[in-house]
Amino acid sequence: MAIATDIFWSDEWLIGHKSIDDEHQELVRIIRRMQAAPLVELDSLLTQFQLSAKSHFEVENQLMEASQFPPRKCHIDEHDAVLKSVAEVRALLRQDKNLIARELVKELAKWFPAHVVHLDSALSHWLSKQSNGGKPVVIKRALNLLHE
Repeated sequence: MAIATDIFWSDEWLIGHKSIDDEHQELVRIIRRMQAAPLVELDSLLTQFQLSAKSHFEVENQLMEASQFPPRKCHIDEHDAVLKSVAEVRALLRQDKNLIARELVKELAKWFPAHVVHLDSALSHWLSKQSNGGKPVVIKRALNLLHE
């Protein structure tokens, strides 16, 4: 069952930090799979998202702490809130409260682009400025791709 706000990878979300960009593409793939998945598969996919996001967020959090990224507290707090929401919804799924999982998937599809464009791109700019003295160069194709 596809949701009206289906997410597809867009190069607009490239931030110029290869490992982070690669992990972002993986998170989009998982969200995309959750959008199309039957309810019986959502807990497994949410677990996959939770593990991937936790690992990804830990890397970003370490980069922010090590580089003393000024708005790191806000950024880390947002990571924590996402992981908390996923954990809470997974617990509700085990109680057969399934519709909340669909709502979470919709919210993740809305949250991801804004998070990347506003917070992760600022982190990438900060890291590039610290190591190279300027913003990263990012070449973005004017198309959306589904990477499955």
